[in-house]
Amino acid sequence: MAKTVTAYKEKMKELSVLSLICSCFYPETRNKLVCEFEDMEVKAIDKRASGQAFEVILKPQSPVSDIAHNLPSPPKRDLSLEEIEKKLEAAEERRKYQESQVLKALAEKREHERDVLLKAMEENSNFSKMAEEKLQMKMEQIKENREAQLAAMMERLQEKEKHAAAVRRNKELLREEQLA
Repeated sequence: MAKTVTAYKEKMKELSVLSLICSCFYPETRNKLVCEFEDMEVKAIDKRASGQAFEVILKPQSPVSDIAHNLPSPPKRDLSLEEIEKKLEAAEERRKYQESQVLKALAEKREHERDVLLKAMEENSNFSKMAEEKLQMKMEQIKENREAQLAAMMERLQEKEKHAAAVRRNKELLREEQLA
């Protein structure tokens, strides 16, 4: 059998070189028999986009070589009930082990997802706190600005009232001088 495989490999190497040379002289493909060996036939198939294509047909072995190349099959042994039970128990243990591994992997995944969720919640909380602090600062700034504006307006109003009082006094003094 090993000789046949080796011979087959050698013939395939020769065939590829032969087909390359033939394709240079005869670019059209033919459905004729390209080569015939004692244990196989090679026929060309329609040309493919990737190049030449061949069909290799292995011939049936002769009865004489069939006897020489047949390997005896391993003897079948009868399994006892105990051996079958041991194999079933081993298979059940493997199944349980695989199941425990899957459950362990799922638990690890769930733990990882929980950690990620907790981290996301913490980051969200931190972001909310920062946003709230910024909002408080803005509100305080606005309040301070309004108070400053009100104080400035009150100051101007007081100045206007003082000016108006001075103008009224001056008018009264002018009237008194004119009457006297």
